[in-house]
Amino acid sequence: MTHGVAIVGAGRMGQAHASAWAANGVPVLWAVSPRREPSLVDAPAARWATRIQEVLADPAVTIVSICTPTPSHAELAIQALEAGRSVLLEKPIALTLEDAVRVEEAASRASGILLVAHVVRFFPGYAALAERVAGGSVGRPRVVRASRISAAPVGYDWLADDARSGGMLVDFAIHDIDQAAGYLGDAVAVTSVALDGAGFGSPVATTIEYAAGGVAQLLSVSDLPEGEPFRTGFEVIGDTGVDAASAAAGEAFAEQARYLLECIASGTAPSRAPVSAAVEALRVALAARESVRSGRRVHIAR
Repeated sequence: MTHGVAIVGAGRMGQAHASAWAANGVPVLWAVSPRREPSLVDAPAARWATRIQEVLADPAVTIVSICTPTPSHAELAIQALEAGRSVLLEKPIALTLEDAVRVEEAASRASGILLVAHVVRFFPGYAALAERVAGGSVGRPRVVRASRISAAPVGYDWLADDARSGGMLVDFAIHDIDQAAGYLGDAVAVTSVALDGAGFGSPVATTIEYAAGGVAQLLSVSDLPEGEPFRTGFEVIGDTGVDAASAAAGEAFAEQARYLLECIASGTAPSRAPVSAAVEALRVALAARESVRSGRRVHIAR
């Protein structure tokens, strides 16, 4: 099948998706941005549209990459899925749990495939760790310790508005929340502590408790000065040993796009990054945010 892509959103993630599709030899036919014509270096021939409806009217568009601010994720994804397209949707899946469930339900009915772009699942170091642990490298996983530390985002003022981004736990820490669940299962409670009076990206320490008895301890920081290098750490402690992920990102965005193409070709939902896992990661991130606000341990209801 010949594919054509429309990228919705003209920022840094739109650029990353354009590069990923180029690496897979899939043309980006359209770039959607309501106010300005996008300049996607790896998609110089893309036509400009101001509304997603314009690109959904083009039968050559088979895949839609959604790279917009979080509040628009749910509606855009549902529109594209209902129009019969496959969708690569930037994380988080939505801003609210209700909208996340709506997206999940739309994907279950759709002829196309939805992949929520929890790209860390495609980092070679993290993927290799998952394979080793599945092979018994630590025995039964009991504890996850993770850190995610970066400079403050530049040029993304909307992130500082919790009503638009969900805050740092929903936008940034959600990567480690998603990873931890892959080893420890269903979360039952979360406690998050943040620096008092600080803004987006200030340090947050999160402890997540799991139904099977495991615990995750996460440190999230995203307010360091510009130029400070991005650092991650991820360690799994089991009943027979300890194993850790390397920080190598490799060509994760290209691998993620390639995986979506494989799912489309086989007509199967993405088991490597299930939509249900994206909903669960949001559920825990929202509970962590509530813990910061309330100063209490928050039970995670289902």
